[in-house]
Amino acid sequence: MLSILSLTLCAASLVLACSDHTEYHRAKRQIAEKDWAYEASYNWGKINPGKYYELCQTGTMQSPIPLLLTQGLSLNHRPTFNFPETTNGTFRNWGYGPGFNVYTGADITKNPSVTFEENIEDPGTGALSSRNETAYLLGWHIHSPADHSVGGDRSKAELHFVFAKPDGHERAVFAVRIDPGNSESAFFAQLPNPLISWRDAATEKSGVEMNLNLALEEANTFNEFWTYRGSLTSPPCTEGLRWFVARNILFVSNAQMQEILRVSTYSARAEQEVWLHAVNV
Repeated sequence: MLSILSLTLCAASLVLACSDHTEYHRAKRQIAEKDWAYEASYNWGKINPGKYYELCQTGTMQSPIPLLLTQGLSLNHRPTFNFPETTNGTFRNWGYGPGFNVYTGADITKNPSVTFEENIEDPGTGALSSRNETAYLLGWHIHSPADHSVGGDRSKAELHFVFAKPDGHERAVFAVRIDPGNSESAFFAQLPNPLISWRDAATEKSGVEMNLNLALEEANTFNEFWTYRGSLTSPPCTEGLRWFVARNILFVSNAQMQEILRVSTYSARAEQEVWLHAVNV
């Protein structure tokens, strides 16, 4: 059954981790006023100086970056997810494909969360120390094609779980590549059908409950991953995010993959040169 993403959900042109969370909740207006395009991401730093997109051109930790198996996988930053059995939220089309907003009240620390180890550099001595940091889920959305390539191969899509600090600013993104496989994805099978009816960004469905653990399980719960210091993948390209990219691909059925692509629009930023990203550090 194409029980999939019957909802190309969400709507914000500057979405979670792909943009500011506040703007994420202003979907329709943002799409109408957007002054940039993924197809021209090479030029973001030169447009609309008043909106401070310069970091898209001059940043030292811009996302996404190409990944390689020869880089090895992270031995640190092991994540621990605290996801309930079901999470309540809203399906929307974020303007480029399916998405899901977690219901966020005044205190987002009540949202599903993840805890990971982060290295902190002493500004005086340069010595590194580690601490555990917890971030809180804002929602998920899909890019097509995938933002990250591995060994030069780019998957057909990429799922982003976006987490924020208690103040609501994005802090971490957990990315899972999506490709067609031999069986249906239980995670995507939760979504209403038919997905094509959610192609309009103005369409949304609230009060939806999802078992988000299914996506984690299908990506081997990030037991193997790359991590690096990065940025939002759309203007204003703010840096300071910790990225996690699962080595395991989330496989969906051919029919599910077609349905995802049918309601998606090109939304991959050109990959950036590795600079001060501290890959797996």
